[in-house]
Amino acid sequence: MNFENKVVLITGATGGIGSASAKEFAKRGAKLSLIGTNEEKLINLRKELNLDDSRVLFIKADVRSEEYVKAFVEKTKEKFGTIDIFLNNAGVEGEVAPIVETKTENLDFVIDVNIKGAYFGLKYVLPIMYENKSGSVINTASVAGFIGSPGMAPYIASKHALLGITKSAALESAAYNVRVNSVCPGPVDNNMMRNIEKKSAPDAPDAVKDALIKNIPFARYASNEDVVNTILFLASDLSTYLTGTHHRVDGGMGAL
Repeated sequence: MNFENKVVLITGATGGIGSASAKEFAKRGAKLSLIGTNEEKLINLRKELNLDDSRVLFIKADVRSEEYVKAFVEKTKEKFGTIDIFLNNAGVEGEVAPIVETKTENLDFVIDVNIKGAYFGLKYVLPIMYENKSGSVINTASVAGFIGSPGMAPYIASKHALLGITKSAALESAAYNVRVNSVCPGPVDNNMMRNIEKKSAPDAPDAVKDALIKNIPFARYASNEDVVNTILFLASDLSTYLTGTHHRVDGGMGAL
């Protein structure tokens, strides 16, 4: 798990999984390009990492914009010369509502971030990896890519789509020795799940958590670090023969 001088691009870098990933890659010697939409959170992450400017780049950008994505990929290459690992991680849960009550703006928001944002990232990062004849892409999907869930159809649809995009990208990239896989967390103990719990039952978010945990054989949510461990594996040379795969980090939910 040595990433000395490897260049790692992370979108959604200020979220739970993104920031935990940045910290672990940094510990292992990586150079980091960190993308987020919240400037204050980017500043806080900069303080936490405390890396020399030669090893890190912070960029405020919204993955919904193809031009922004193209620009931050170009800036990353300009600073570090290449991109070795891409954690395609930016994502949103959206609102919780039945399909018949879904607002168009919520559907658009989730699709634009979770599908288009991930797609744009692949569009501009993959050519750099193709030139190098090496690279690892990890798309942050979800167990939501395998199941349905009432009230979260846009999110469910977006994660199903991301699994399909992962497969297609893996097939297109294999000839260039570039690997494309996805990590698929179940419920993770971070702000996204807090938001989902509150949106599902504003007056009883703890009851939502308790109900979800009953369907997890390990009887707990994943930690951010549980997910990051799989990300590190997929980014490393320990997984050089894996591509087009989806790795559930769900405490046994998939075995039920």
